[in-house]
Amino acid sequence: MSSGTISGTNRKLVRDEAYYRLKSDVEDFLHAEADLLDDRRFKDWLELFTEDVTYFMPIRHNVKFGQHAERENTRSGEGISWFDEDKWTLGKRVDQILTGVHYAEEPLSRVCHLVSNVQLLAVREHDGQREVDVRSRFLVYQNRVEYETYLFVGKRTDTLRQSEQDWMIARREIILDQNVLLAKNLTTFF
Repeated sequence: MSSGTISGTNRKLVRDEAYYRLKSDVEDFLHAEADLLDDRRFKDWLELFTEDVTYFMPIRHNVKFGQHAERENTRSGEGISWFDEDKWTLGKRVDQILTGVHYAEEPLSRVCHLVSNVQLLAVREHDGQREVDVRSRFLVYQNRVEYETYLFVGKRTDTLRQSEQDWMIARREIILDQNVLLAKNLTTFF
């Protein structure tokens, strides 16, 4: 594999055999992650995250034309967001769901994650490990009890870090394409 053709943060990624092999590996990882969530294997899903992970979903605002870049989304570490978490807080959310007495997840929801439009944005070495920035689109279907159904649609930007075994998620930013949450709760993982 010619990693020189796909490395480097500031230049366009060359779409050669190495690029498509890497893209296929990343897509397989993201699809396997979706399966873990859909199968309710939350502890296994949590193991996909690095210890220094940032998991962030801003709240979106309707703003005037020309102000989107600065004001449409809340910022990590500033103000309120849907999620601004690390691995510890993600673990606590998983633990809470797995108690079996979580008011919003008893019985557990039926959830289906669809991941598409996967794009490699950058490939680089970081502390001797390879990192890949990836953008994708998602659709998450959630069904609760008999009659509650919700759709979450949006975009994700992930930084994946290659470990000895597989990829791990070092950063995830989730952009939900709605500014008012229509679901009664937000217990779904993205």
